[in-house]
Amino acid sequence: MSMYFVDFVVATSSSSSTTIGSTPIVPQQQSRQSDSEDTAAADMTSIADFYAGRTLFLTGATGFMGKVLLEKLLRSCPAIYRIYVLIRPKRGCSVPSRLSEVLETKLFSTLKETDPDFHKKVIPIVGDILEPDLGLSPSDFERLSSEVSIVFHSAATVKFDEPLKLSVQMNVIGVSRLLELCHKMIRIEALVHVSTAYANCDRSVVSETIYPAPLLPKKIINAVEWMDEEALNCVTRKLIEPRPNTYTFTKAIAESLIVEECGPLPCAIVRPSIVGASWQEPVQGWVDNFNGPSGLLAAIGKGMLRVMYGNFNGSADIIPVDVAVNLIIAAAWSTAIERPATVQVFNCTTGQLNRVTWGQVERSSQECFMKIPLDSPVRLPAPKFTLSRFYREWNRVFDHFIPAWVMDIGLRMAGKKPILMRLQTKLWRSVSCLEYFTSRQWTFTNDNVTQLFGRMCADDQKEFNFDVRRIHWPTYLENYCIGVKCYALKEELSDLSNARLAVQRLILRRRFKWLLVLAVVVWFVRWRHRVVQFIWNRAFWTLLHVYSAIVSRIPKMINR
Repeated sequence: MSMYFVDFVVATSSSSSTTIGSTPIVPQQQSRQSDSEDTAAADMTSIADFYAGRTLFLTGATGFMGKVLLEKLLRSCPAIYRIYVLIRPKRGCSVPSRLSEVLETKLFSTLKETDPDFHKKVIPIVGDILEPDLGLSPSDFERLSSEVSIVFHSAATVKFDEPLKLSVQMNVIGVSRLLELCHKMIRIEALVHVSTAYANCDRSVVSETIYPAPLLPKKIINAVEWMDEEALNCVTRKLIEPRPNTYTFTKAIAESLIVEECGPLPCAIVRPSIVGASWQEPVQGWVDNFNGPSGLLAAIGKGMLRVMYGNFNGSADIIPVDVAVNLIIAAAWSTAIERPATVQVFNCTTGQLNRVTWGQVERSSQECFMKIPLDSPVRLPAPKFTLSRFYREWNRVFDHFIPAWVMDIGLRMAGKKPILMRLQTKLWRSVSCLEYFTSRQWTFTNDNVTQLFGRMCADDQKEFNFDVRRIHWPTYLENYCIGVKCYALKEELSDLSNARLAVQRLILRRRFKWLLVLAVVVWFVRWRHRVVQFIWNRAFWTLLHVYSAIVSRIPKMINR
């Protein structure tokens, strides 16, 4: 379905220039108002110029959104002086090595062509948000405190089924420790915290405001500090209700914590909805993980996920990662320049501005994966969203686990390791976590987002575009599926002929299967069930006799 949308600025000016209160605006007044808005926009420093010469601090740089944010800042704001990135060491991999792995990904290919020495601006800082003072050394703490003026905090655990203790430590206590550091930064001008649009998923309508926390931040922090993990796990379900998981629960508490502890710090909160592959930049369809819809698309393409509990006509509210990153960068610029008196909230969503449904995801993914299939699919892509619990459970057993069990038997007979039942079990654990969001709908307001876009100059609107009305969903979803194949699964398009051949084999196998089933049923009825055959023959001849009798009486009835 093709959709074309008007630019945010045109829509905003046309709606705001009709009336003020109940008084119509005459053309002369309208002209003055638009002129003043244009002058205000022109007077504001452009985003790239604002970031010129500044030192930034970024957490979560090794995550999906953090990588895209780092690349965008370096590419679109080339005059940035330095970016410090907080990275924790991993066993067998040092912090510089982890940063090198990030900068060597395909995501940075475009940037390498325009600025081969971009990596010199990126300085790794050894630290961990789980540690006091973020695990910083005294010298690093001093450097950050004296040099940094803009902070982006995207580090978090995004696992829905994370134990409450770890989720609170990362998503709540980690925010508190970052705020302590920001209070000591003598040049701080803006702090942008990346939250989630579903932090308040217990509400059907979510405005761009901070709601009361489900629990006071200090209380949950104290509970985590003195209770052991086993005790916390026992009371987790009761604590987080009515939210579905620890992720949304701790994100809601973190927002309240920022309001309590930010003090005079200029802060903004950006709430992305379901973050998906890139829309336009640096490459279309880039994604490097299997979180959220990316994992669903990979499972659909492999033929392993064929049914899911969800609303076919419900809003999917997918937000491309580059759109969210552009808004994050613009939010920091706006916060630093305007210095709002309160914490600004930006709902980074698509549902109210350019809606895409789970039904569109279902159809587009099937069409794309039949045209550009994944390598070695297990079955043909045939996804279906349903709100029938019975249909979902029936298909989960008979169209997922039983076929996986049968195919594992075939693998054993071929001397190979059986893996399909294990994969199905793991897949359905992830699917169960997502079904809360695929089966419900929310209304997210976007007033702050549209107003921010309207305050940007034309060049900034083009370079840092977060106008979701311009997204053409069929094209985006096709690029998303291709991105899952090329970037997440690391499959080559050069092998597409082999993948298509595998799909043709699956089509022939499906046809043969149904012909075999039909042949068995016919044979069973014809040769094994004599009684059924006798009843069928008697019924047939009885119906034929009744028909003949009726036909023979028609002339007599006509003569009468």
